Amino acid sequence: MSVAILRSRAQIGTTAPPVTIEVFLSGGLPAFSVVGMPETAVRESKDRVRGALLSSEFRFPLERIIVSLGPADMRKSGGRFDLAIALGILVASKQVPAALLDSFEFYGELALNGALRPVPGVLCAALKADADARNIIVPRENAAEAALVSERVHAAGSLLDVCAHFRRVQAITPALRVEPEPAAAEVPDIADVRGQRHAKYALEVAAAGGHNLLFVGPPGTGKSMLAARLPGILPPMSKEEALETAAIDSVLGMPFNAKRWRLRPFRAPHHTASAPALVGGGSDPRPGEVSRAHNGVLFLDELPEFSRHVLEVLREPLESGQITISRARRQNDFPAAFQLVAAMNPCPCGYLGDLRGDCACSAERVRAYRSRISGPLLDRIDLQVEVGRPAPELLRGPSPAAETSREVQQRVAAAHALQLHRQGTSNARLAGKLLARHCELDVRGWQMLDDAADKFALSVRSYQRILRVSRTIADLAGTAAIRADQLAAALAMRGLAVTKPGQGDAR
Repeated sequence: MSVAILRSRAQIGTTAPPVTIEVFLSGGLPAFSVVGMPETAVRESKDRVRGALLSSEFRFPLERIIVSLGPADMRKSGGRFDLAIALGILVASKQVPAALLDSFEFYGELALNGALRPVPGVLCAALKADADARNIIVPRENAAEAALVSERVHAAGSLLDVCAHFRRVQAITPALRVEPEPAAAEVPDIADVRGQRHAKYALEVAAAGGHNLLFVGPPGTGKSMLAARLPGILPPMSKEEALETAAIDSVLGMPFNAKRWRLRPFRAPHHTASAPALVGGGSDPRPGEVSRAHNGVLFLDELPEFSRHVLEVLREPLESGQITISRARRQNDFPAAFQLVAAMNPCPCGYLGDLRGDCACSAERVRAYRSRISGPLLDRIDLQVEVGRPAPELLRGPSPAAETSREVQQRVAAAHALQLHRQGTSNARLAGKLLARHCELDVRGWQMLDDAADKFALSVRSYQRILRVSRTIADLAGTAAIRADQLAAALAMRGLAVTKPGQGDAR
């Protein structure tokens, strides 16, 4: 009888709880069983492992083999434990020495010829393994992402490579921990937008303070064009944000793309998307679009065309920055701190209020159309901006000189850095004592805000969001105190008729 003990980690959401793999060989009729709540892919590992061992010219023990994956009450899924199980059998049968195994964790799915295939979630596991000062062995395709967070990564191409390392025949060289250079953002430039001065300034305010934004206007006025330019003016990603975003891709099994390193994601699901597609789901919960947009932008075009049920599931992540997906047997938490940018027409035909359009929608149809978006969801959108048609003369001839995304981003980054230095978070996340301390108004400002609250029956949430937007406008202008004209601009960007749109540039 012989026992081998190896270590690995499971994947549950973006967490990587430790798993101990125990391989026990005993006398009796030949058999191979895996215990410890293995799902189908794990149970099938015994066939992959047997094929890999025989193809690699190792002896497969004709004994009773029991593989225990602990803890026993945690479900195990995927092929990530194949390498550990195969090594456990080799160690237990004395074909590979047990020395050094305790300082390693093992990840990789085995092909029948012994080659190692990549597995999802390695970045999350590498973070935890590095914190526990453990080396990890991963397939070569997973090495780049694992090496982002650990200097203890060893990349192997096959089971034979791993065995040669522990037999001291040929050591596996640790992968170099090299952070990719931030790529030049290949995103649309805001200078391409003709006119729309008020809408572009609203986009700048949204980027500087992390605010959610809704564009309302007739077809062809540039709402989608404006939204696509938000990632280009957002402040650069920090390394922590980049790792969080890369971890989501890793969980989904997407290969690490160095060209996308530190580029903010921009997700634009179609309005036919289901609730699980948007927020994640499945019997084994996986991230949805809101998590794939983490630290980036989620753009919903034709907002009223989305199912109301689908839109309502956005309320939790918009408020908390994460999404919890609960199933009968498991519950997973995924990060979902995204900026929502949405676009919609003012009525079903799209031409309500358009001087060059001919709207035939009745008042009842307009109310029914707008009621597809609930009040609580609208309440969570800080900026609600009307986008009109640009003047015809702006569309003729060469493009007039306009600010580029890089120039706007410099102002945005400066305002964002000011917020982090002052309060440790973006203005959109201000709450409680921080909101009261940093969003103080003068007497005239408080009177203006109170009048607007009475006139428009503002909720407490709307009241606070207007304060946060006014704080961002003041930060962009470089003023320590919030002026009354800056508060008026915030009210106008909320869709409240206190000032005209042209007064929005309170800098």
